[in-house]
Amino acid sequence: MKKLEKIMIAVAVVAALSFTGCSKKSAVKTEANADTSLSDLQAKGKLILGLDDAFPPLGFRDENNNIVGYDIDLASEVAKRLGVTLECQPIDWSAKEQELSTGKIDCIWNGFTMTPERKDAMSFTKAYLDNAQVVVVRADSGITTLADMKGKIVGVQAGSSAQDAIEASTDFKAGLKEIVEFKDNVTALNDLEINRVDGVVMDQVVANYTITQSGKPYVVIAEGLSTEEYGVAFKKGNIALRDKVQATLEEMQADGTVTSISNKWFGTDLSVIGK
Repeated sequence: MKKLEKIMIAVAVVAALSFTGCSKKSAVKTEANADTSLSDLQAKGKLILGLDDAFPPLGFRDENNNIVGYDIDLASEVAKRLGVTLECQPIDWSAKEQELSTGKIDCIWNGFTMTPERKDAMSFTKAYLDNAQVVVVRADSGITTLADMKGKIVGVQAGSSAQDAIEASTDFKAGLKEIVEFKDNVTALNDLEINRVDGVVMDQVVANYTITQSGKPYVVIAEGLSTEEYGVAFKKGNIALRDKVQATLEEMQADGTVTSISNKWFGTDLSVIGK
């Protein structure tokens, strides 16, 4: 009887181990297949892009109030190749992370700087454009270096990487008289024009384009605050969608589409995709 009991117990143990092994394999398989971000997007039929619609030349409104820009052209072509339509959704830039995490938008694609903190909170593509944070001043201000900003008032877009650059540049920040936050760079530059602020910290790509297009007497201080890279951000864990967008951008770079779009907006190919 005891021998029979031992045999039965041994069989039960083997069966239990086999079941546990199958459960683990099943769990691994389920976890691997859990990311349905790409198929969900294709089923929905549209890519909802969150942006600050006053951020030329990456995303902004033209004279007909249409949202246009370098990033918009890139995203439109990506959406087309994914078989979906592009929907541009203006958002409060200071709440961009919440908009993404709650699923109100599918991505943030708007000259969005990749930082360690943002990379931890979101799933980014590889860099597609290089940038720097610079200070824009009036041409007649006599300000030519960052040191000249001591005792001055600087404007910055709330929730932007320009604000992060100021915080990281402790000596520069300590020397300022005041930091004024704005909803967007356009408003900040308007205050610069009428002498309400002495400088505006903003993206170099945006600054150069704005100065060229507006013809207003602004100049960029040659000495920048920081260098950075732009990426497209997706909700944390949406790897399938992110990787498909990355692969599509690389295809577009290889076939000359990205170069054409970059030439349209910048007069040269500034893309760093695949480089």
